[in-house]
Amino acid sequence: MQNQYLIQTEPYYRSVANEITMYEAAYAARMPVMLKGPTGCGKSRFVEYMAWKLQKPLITVACNEDMTASDLVGRFLLDINGTIWQDGPLTVATRIGAICYLDEVVEARQDTIVVIHPLTDHRRNLPLEKKGELVAAHPDFQIVISYNPGYQSLMKDLKQSTKQRFGALDFVYPEADIETEIIAHEGQIDMQIAAKLVQIAHRSRNLKGHGLDEGISTRLLVYAAQLINKGIDAISACRMALVRPLTDDPDMRDTLDAAISTYF
Repeated sequence: MQNQYLIQTEPYYRSVANEITMYEAAYAARMPVMLKGPTGCGKSRFVEYMAWKLQKPLITVACNEDMTASDLVGRFLLDINGTIWQDGPLTVATRIGAICYLDEVVEARQDTIVVIHPLTDHRRNLPLEKKGELVAAHPDFQIVISYNPGYQSLMKDLKQSTKQRFGALDFVYPEADIETEIIAHEGQIDMQIAAKLVQIAHRSRNLKGHGLDEGISTRLLVYAAQLINKGIDAISACRMALVRPLTDDPDMRDTLDAAISTYF
């Protein structure tokens, strides 16, 4: 079963600090890890890269407000032979020794998050209360969560009882030269065009809290680059990939459109 969760080809990831070394040490200690940073800055790609580098299976769960504890740990199902138990993704990861990545964990309900607590301390086990089973974590198992602290309301934040079970790595958007390299590589475009896209992103990030909840992410820059690579003119590509997803405010759109026109 492990093989189906292995990352087969190396994901492109450009290190920006010492995060690879720090994560490797955390994994060696099987420390639960929290990745903190803005939307689209490379947290999920980093987890994929580390799973590939360590040659460990990776099971990713996209958290949402409707997700229940049963969605994570498993449930009884009916089939033609009667009632059967089906493990959830967290239970599968616990059994096979995968890295379990809970993406945007604060989107899940608090009563769902608490099921991970026994896996994040000295116990390293997962109680399946409905089944009456206590699953001991495989020696290779590790849990990783991602978290965007700049975008959470008080109603959607992690409790201290959860936060203090994790080591944390801060992620930010890369320095301009590194981000340019990433955009050029991922979008297969010229470095000069990639550099202009990054400059536009920096303009938008300065507007965070002044009309924008978030600035243009690295992910959106890659989208713009991919459109340009497919023959779309730069201004149209930027409006579609960078501005229209970010805001519906007419004045803010005009401001960002003007920034695009400045560079292209």
